[in-house]
Amino acid sequence: MPYRICKSIEVENGHMLSKHPDKCRFPHGHTRKVEFILESPELDENQMVCDFKIIKTALGDWLDRFDHALCMNTDDPAYPDFKARYGDRVIGFEHQDPTTELMARTIFDHATTALATYAASADARYPLRPEVRLVSVRVWETTSSWAEYSQS
Repeated sequence: MPYRICKSIEVENGHMLSKHPDKCRFPHGHTRKVEFILESPELDENQMVCDFKIIKTALGDWLDRFDHALCMNTDDPAYPDFKARYGDRVIGFEHQDPTTELMARTIFDHATTALATYAASADARYPLRPEVRLVSVRVWETTSSWAEYSQS
């Protein structure tokens, strides 16, 4: 059984689901908790899977772009106006509603690449061994509802 760790980062984030038949089609926000689950078959020389700081270092700036931002389907008729008005605070999801499920996959995909880039960095303060892998990303929409994405 591998060792697993989880690092959580919170962001205040809004979205609107243009395909939703009810209130979720209107702009609304959530305090989202994003959980990164990593595993390794063995601990490092410090008896850790990896240092928790690696996750914040590798992903913090990118994840910050979701904080106080509105995620929208690029097919939504209001998207061009919102994007023109609020710029980088509007994040477009190409031809898809930005459901929590799709946010989890988007974050997982980016995190996989960001952690690989971090691991390859010669000047990384905290080592990230090749056997450490991102297992899943879980995004909480409310305190009782979450979506998770993994490739296993």
